[in-house]
Amino acid sequence: MTEPVSVGVVSLHNSKETKSILNTVNALGHEGHWLRQNNLVVEIEDGQATLEPDVDIIVNRMLLSNTEQPAELLGLAKSLGQLRPMLNRPESVLTAFHKFSTATLLADSAVQIPDAALALDADRLNVLREKFGDEAVYKTAIGTHGGGTWKIGRDESVNPRVGDRYAFLQELIEQTDEQRQSDLRVYVVDGEIEGAMRRWAPDNDWRTNVALGGEVEAVPDLPEQAASMAVEAADMIGLDYAGVDLVEGVDGWHLLEVNPTAGFRGLFKATGHNPAASIATLAIETAGGSVDPDQVEQLAGVLDDSMPETVSQTKPNTREPTEVIGYTEEVLVSGTSGTERVVAKSDTGAARTSIDTRLAAEIGAGPIKSMTKVRSGSMKTGKSRPIVDIVVGIGGDRHTVAASLEDRSHMDYSLLLGRDILEHYQIDVKRTIDSGNGTTEEEEEETGEE
Repeated sequence: MTEPVSVGVVSLHNSKETKSILNTVNALGHEGHWLRQNNLVVEIEDGQATLEPDVDIIVNRMLLSNTEQPAELLGLAKSLGQLRPMLNRPESVLTAFHKFSTATLLADSAVQIPDAALALDADRLNVLREKFGDEAVYKTAIGTHGGGTWKIGRDESVNPRVGDRYAFLQELIEQTDEQRQSDLRVYVVDGEIEGAMRRWAPDNDWRTNVALGGEVEAVPDLPEQAASMAVEAADMIGLDYAGVDLVEGVDGWHLLEVNPTAGFRGLFKATGHNPAASIATLAIETAGGSVDPDQVEQLAGVLDDSMPETVSQTKPNTREPTEVIGYTEEVLVSGTSGTERVVAKSDTGAARTSIDTRLAAEIGAGPIKSMTKVRSGSMKTGKSRPIVDIVVGIGGDRHTVAASLEDRSHMDYSLLLGRDILEHYQIDVKRTIDSGNGTTEEEEEETGEE
């Protein structure tokens, strides 16, 4: 066996996938390092650039799609990629995480993609809407976990932007003989298919993302067309590893998107196979190291996402979350047809964010995806409220949440931030941004979706 090599995984969020890759690297007899806030240093002195930790190769797990300023993280990844070999290089990730950029790259290839349209003028975009029939998909070019994706009717108007993100229209691929919407997630590493799973949309939703409650099952016999499209798409974009999403229509398979930071949990649950073994192997061998194939195969059947010992020794930052917001905070709230800047109230007693019906209509929140039943202290019986998707921007972060819809015209704030958003922040109850009287609203408990 060759001398051990050091593999760095760059990831600034709490990533189970990062932990799994690092644990696999260590189990294979090499050194894994988590490159993150508390240990990553780059210095330029006398014309020489040095990197700490001094790794041989970097695996890029930088999550760009859920931040307000993805260019900052992309620039950081690009800086590291100029110092060391990198798997999933930033230029390839840029193409993949921008969904319309992926579509334009693949437009002239053998990979079949849904018809789509992007326009920077609202009138032009709504004229183009007519081409897509009774129902169409409307999505932000950058999004994750199904956030920023809506199914809209013919009479619904749309904007070129949702908040500060460009959005586009896409053909809704009609599926045959399906009780529920489904698609395939195919995981590709180094041009080879690691595994595939079928994802079923949860009740009261049409999106299949596991993060939204989608169910998964293994696909042991992947159709040849789907397999070849997945491999070709990852190769054309230039990704070393990717989760490729495909949907079958009446005229064959279509590519929906390519995810450069796809999760492992759903695939492992469905197939019992962990692609971290192949990613770790590719990184080690690219850096000049070697692995035991039998050990790689064994590790592919295990998903160890515990904190690696090498990471715990670096005294990780345990103060998360570190961002602070006030009792009231100015935020941007977006729907399919508009964005408004409003003052929102923080309420840790509310499980779910709540939006006023009038504000929801102004921004085009919806369509209604389900109903939830809530109970307040003064009511023995619950009352039902519709649930709609909205995007809330706070400082440099954006959150796509399923908010409850209610008449808040008699309240001080048209938007109430619940724990679905507040869990990411520390709350300073003394900090306010307005002169509202701070009327205490009666706490309501969500009793479940209908």
